[in-house]
Amino acid sequence: MSGCCEEKSFDGASSAYRRALYAVIAINAIMFIVEMTAGLMSGSQALKADALDFGGDTATYALSLMVIGASVRTRALASLVKGASLAIIAFAVLAMTIYRVLNGASPEPGTMGLIGFIALLANLTSVFILLRWRDGDSNVRSVWLCSRNDAIGNVGVIIAGGMVAVIGSAWPDLVVAVLLASLFLKSASAITLQATRELRADREIRTQQTSTAS
Repeated sequence: MSGCCEEKSFDGASSAYRRALYAVIAINAIMFIVEMTAGLMSGSQALKADALDFGGDTATYALSLMVIGASVRTRALASLVKGASLAIIAFAVLAMTIYRVLNGASPEPGTMGLIGFIALLANLTSVFILLRWRDGDSNVRSVWLCSRNDAIGNVGVIIAGGMVAVIGSAWPDLVVAVLLASLFLKSASAITLQATRELRADREIRTQQTSTAS
C-alpha cells in the first residue's frame, strides 16, 4: 500500500511546474547576491543566514528541476542531498552566530529591515508561484518547505531589525539566526524522513517484482 501511495504523489512532471521552478530559481539566485551583500555590509547574522538559505535553495531547486521525470529512487536520493544541504546551512549559521557573539558588534538595523522586507516580498512571490504544488513526493515537497521557511525567516529578520534598533543590542539578530538554523534543521529532518520512506517503498516494490519474475 505504501508503494501505491508514493506512486500517486505528484512528481513534478508537468511543464507548468517546470516553469514555476525556473522562476523561483531566478528569484532565489538574485536574492542570494542581494542579501549576502547587505549582510556583509550591515554585519547582520540574520541576513547572512537568510542569504545562505537563498543560495542553498537556488542549488537545490536546480537539482529538483534536473531530476523531474527520473525514477523514484533518483528523486528520493536528490531529496536526501537537499536535506543534507539544509543541515549544513543550519550548522554554518550556528557557527557564524557563535563567531558574532564573540565579536560582540551590533548590526545596522535599517539595512536589516529594508533588505528583510525586500526578501519577504521575493519569498512570498515564490510561495504564491508554488502554492499549487505544496504537496507531492519528497522532491516536490522539499521545494515548498524551503520557500515557506524563507518567508518565515524574512519575518524574523524584520522583527530582529526592529528590536536591534530599539534596544541597541545584537542579541535579537543572534536569536533570530539561531531560530532560523533550528527551522532549517527541522525541515532537513522532514525531507530526509520522507525521502527515506520513498526509498524503502521503492525497494519493497523492486523486491516484489523480482520475486514475481523469478
